[in-house]
Amino acid sequence: MVYSKRPFGGAEHALRYLCQYIHRVTISNHRLVSLRDGRVSFRWRDSAHKNKQRLMTLPVEEFLRRFLLHVLPVGLVRIRHLGFLAHRRRGALLPLCFQLLVAHSSAPTVTNPEEHPPSPRPLWTCPECGGPMVVIERLTAVQIRLRSPPVAADQPS
Repeated sequence: MVYSKRPFGGAEHALRYLCQYIHRVTISNHRLVSLRDGRVSFRWRDSAHKNKQRLMTLPVEEFLRRFLLHVLPVGLVRIRHLGFLAHRRRGALLPLCFQLLVAHSSAPTVTNPEEHPPSPRPLWTCPECGGPMVVIERLTAVQIRLRSPPVAADQPS
């Protein structure tokens, strides 16, 4: 059962608030202060000193380099996870999920040896030929982040 009530500012306000957390821009326009003589000035919060707002000025090239560090490769999407994948609870809940999955999969099943069980359907089928697809490698989250997306044959590399 879920308890919910009408948002204080209305549905549009709630949607605008949530969208900031799902599709957030690296630096918003209101933090940009000036662009003069090939230098960019912007505001930032110093978390080491009680979130005090500070002003930083960088050469345009360095500002762009830092900005582009936050741009995701084509095909990747930044989404915040909730529930057992939420950052705060993932360390405790993910191992528990794996334990429960192992316990569930190792539960003995009683089958009649006279009956032949139907052959299992493949989890994934090839969109081209319809044949079964087989998992050949599973990547950790770190490996996924380090691996770049594939480049299409018609795109220059």
